[in-house]
Amino acid sequence: MEKRHKILILDDDADWLALCRDLLAELPSKPEVLTANTAKRALALLETEPIRLLISDLKMPRIDGLQMLAIVRRQFPDVRTIVLSGLEDEGYRSRAYALGVDLFWLKTEMQRNSKLFNECLESLLGRDDEAGFRGLQSKSLMDIIQMECLSRGSTVLRITRGPLVAKLWMWEGELIDAEVDGARGEAAFLRLIGWKSGTFENLPAEPNRERTIHKPVNALLLETAQTMDEAANPVGAESIESASHRQTMWKLSQLTREGAEFVIVVPTAGPGEPEALGTQHSAELAQWTRRAAEIARRLGDRLEAGPLLHVAGQNLERQVLMLPRGDRAFLVGWPTEITENVPEKSRKLVASWDS
Repeated sequence: MEKRHKILILDDDADWLALCRDLLAELPSKPEVLTANTAKRALALLETEPIRLLISDLKMPRIDGLQMLAIVRRQFPDVRTIVLSGLEDEGYRSRAYALGVDLFWLKTEMQRNSKLFNECLESLLGRDDEAGFRGLQSKSLMDIIQMECLSRGSTVLRITRGPLVAKLWMWEGELIDAEVDGARGEAAFLRLIGWKSGTFENLPAEPNRERTIHKPVNALLLETAQTMDEAANPVGAESIESASHRQTMWKLSQLTREGAEFVIVVPTAGPGEPEALGTQHSAELAQWTRRAAEIARRLGDRLEAGPLLHVAGQNLERQVLMLPRGDRAFLVGWPTEITENVPEKSRKLVASWDS
């Protein structure tokens, strides 16, 4: 019988503990979930139970989360740690990563993107020898960088692969510098992005770091795609993984080339998971897209006018177009400053999405 890992959740809010228990019950590996409402109780459980993963709040009475993490790092160095906080403060994030936490999540973002949060937990529970990067074994380095960009994080990612050590400097969601094996800037990033395994850790941000990378990450991925095509294994499971990786980079490059912010693809008939690139609010946007597509279909039937070409909307931050296409609906987000030929640009992006 396979051993079940144990997760300990530390928070002084009983309702939040119950919500987390319900969420973690959906994890495929079905870990045993323990809870504690004080740091003292959590430390007692860490002494007596083989805890694999600690999920801790930051703001608590007596011993706060940062003090707790410092104690855990000294006394229980093998325990993996996640901060789950309601404090939207970059200083807390930097201090937590300086203490060696594996991941830092805001409670609001965890609720909005619970699927990705559970993926992170599942991979942190995984074996130490799995392929990938510690903390996100199922994710590529590209995925890790994208997550930092989407969360608008400021940090230094240190990546280790055997004797090689690389660093990526992130500031407010933008990649500003990279170093690996004597190379710096874009050259270092292009060399590093091909790594398929290793370990990574988040170090405190360096706001005064000289910027050597000025292109958006998605634009750099377009250049990387050609390099990876040349090195891809033409046969076996490796080629399937490489093909999927290259397809993702191709789609990201399309977004960058056309100037769009994000694309959500939602199946409108039957089961299927939405596909999202360029946004961390995929669940809410996918739900809106489904409703808009269904309303558009009904309106077209009622008016006997056939299917609508698109539905457009705009607020102060962005404009969106929903385009029904067969058994799928596409939601494309654009900056408000793009005003010319937005419907045509959206149709072009959608038409080339699966090419």
